[in-house]
Amino acid sequence: MAKHQFQTEVGQLLHLMTHSLYSNKEIFIRELVSNASDAIDKLNYLNLTDENIKKSVGEEWAGEINISFDEADKSITIVDNGIGMNEEELISSIGTIAKSGTKSFVEALTGDAKKDSNLIGQFGVGFYSVFMVASNVDVISKKAGEETAYKWSSTGTGEFEIIPVTKETNGTVIYIKLKDEEASEFAVKERIKNIIGKYSNHIAYPIYLNYQEEVEEELSEEDKKAGKEAKKTIENRHEKINEATALWTQPKSSLKQEDYNEFYKSISHDSQDPLCTIHTKAEGVNEYTTLFYIPKTAPMDLYRADYQPGVKLYVKRVFITDDEKELLPTYLRFVRGIIDSEDLPLNVSREILQENRILANIKQGSVKKILNEIKKLAKDEEKYEEFISQYNRPLKEGAYQDFTNKDLILDLIRYKSTKTEDAKLTSLAAYKDRANTEQKAIYYIVGENEKVLRNSPLLESYKKNDIEVLICDDKEIDEIITPSLGAYQEWEFKDITSVEPPKVEQTEEEKKEVEEKFQDITTKIKDILGESVKEVKVTNRLSDSPSCVVKDANDPMAQMAQMMKAMGQEVPESAPILEINPEHDIVKKLNGCADDSLINDVSWVLLDQAKLSEGMEITDAVSFAQRLSRITAKAL
Repeated sequence: MAKHQFQTEVGQLLHLMTHSLYSNKEIFIRELVSNASDAIDKLNYLNLTDENIKKSVGEEWAGEINISFDEADKSITIVDNGIGMNEEELISSIGTIAKSGTKSFVEALTGDAKKDSNLIGQFGVGFYSVFMVASNVDVISKKAGEETAYKWSSTGTGEFEIIPVTKETNGTVIYIKLKDEEASEFAVKERIKNIIGKYSNHIAYPIYLNYQEEVEEELSEEDKKAGKEAKKTIENRHEKINEATALWTQPKSSLKQEDYNEFYKSISHDSQDPLCTIHTKAEGVNEYTTLFYIPKTAPMDLYRADYQPGVKLYVKRVFITDDEKELLPTYLRFVRGIIDSEDLPLNVSREILQENRILANIKQGSVKKILNEIKKLAKDEEKYEEFISQYNRPLKEGAYQDFTNKDLILDLIRYKSTKTEDAKLTSLAAYKDRANTEQKAIYYIVGENEKVLRNSPLLESYKKNDIEVLICDDKEIDEIITPSLGAYQEWEFKDITSVEPPKVEQTEEEKKEVEEKFQDITTKIKDILGESVKEVKVTNRLSDSPSCVVKDANDPMAQMAQMMKAMGQEVPESAPILEINPEHDIVKKLNGCADDSLINDVSWVLLDQAKLSEGMEITDAVSFAQRLSRITAKAL
């Protein structure tokens, strides 16, 4: 008998399960039946494509799920004749959490049992929900094509045991010994039938409920008159309790939203209803059916490189794969659902999938359909706010990745801006509608902190000219993607840190006169700051602040830095341009100052202050504080 310790994260999860306050305990049957269906799906595919497996399971094999219960024993048993698991797979499938969920699950735990129990389904760990009702669980499994079967046993505490056993057929048996307080609720015929009808009616394989029922003999009228007593016998029942028809193959007119919702929960393991349901049957050059869902809450692994794709591929109702990231573009990785093709070959390989013209057409059509449904969703402001709070960032990725659908995606993205407050967002179309007739560009500023960006000195001339600026405070993605968008409806995106400010009432002669007047002080400041700045010049973009820092849009190194960021490489820091405000008292007084030490201190303070205003780090905080102290002392 081999004993194993549960992975740390599983131990935490099992503690949550055994002490859960989760009110919807019945879902353990849904989760186990869903797992059984997946196991049959996998064997069904191999039975059609692998000669060795076909010989192993026999020509007469057909997938089915059997459930039985024993009131006296206080137990439920769920049996499938699917692919089964060997010893290694029992350990990896039940002893650990799927790799994409492990870290996210631990990070998401709050310590609040009610909140944490709602996280269960999001990590594909539905099997462990059985420990909400079970005092002990045995899993007996034999993998198709292998000789040895194994029994996995656990009480849901810190360890589990695995031993080799004898089992004639492939598949999995799950024996659930119910806790005393749960037996009277779940080891009951009508309760099990109701749960299957509610959650698993759509499962494509027959689900049978096996039970014993007392049957009373029917007496003739003569026997009744003669006073004969009816005999009572115990008969075994084998009752099919689901429709066993793939839900996505049924006409939309015959389905209710409740049907769609329950199917979504079974394939996604989510406890919430979906935000949006998209059911399509395409006919023509390619014939296929798709059923897509958008979850209300983004999957926990949405921003992990090893995210688990949410779409299953079927060919003529035969399951092919649920682990193919090529079925939809990565920016739609939050979508859950089914693609069922009538045209792909059953033995399609992963390599063929990536290059297959039929699948490329299905993918293209599916993307268009999903994006157009999201556009329809935007008509419901409350629902769309809910959607955009979860998926605005992936849409930005899409505008960068998907050139074919870029314009449609840009219509869907929402932004913070200088003309929106209280967490309200704006569309690019609304931005254009608000702009004055002379404006022909979309202005934006990128940074990490919304408050810092809204108070940036660089906005002063835009506010003065009543020009709206988009506040892009998701720097990690906005800094790479926004400069690459090019234009929206012929309006170019322009970063205000690297373009000339809006026009001001100043002629070229006046501008030249100001530059000449402050030539000496800009030269002195540049000499003092040296390589810390690329250039020092006067500006008309400021009204209240004495200085600001900007990027040189014509610097080839700046363009190279953009490319390096997009490739995820480390970017060398380039020196900014320091612009000073000739109308500000500090700059005016500095221009006529003869105190070299004061000019030195103020020059560095102008640079560091401008950097801080943009949320940038200063190189020497101690020296900055010392200079401020010296300047303040002289001013008092």
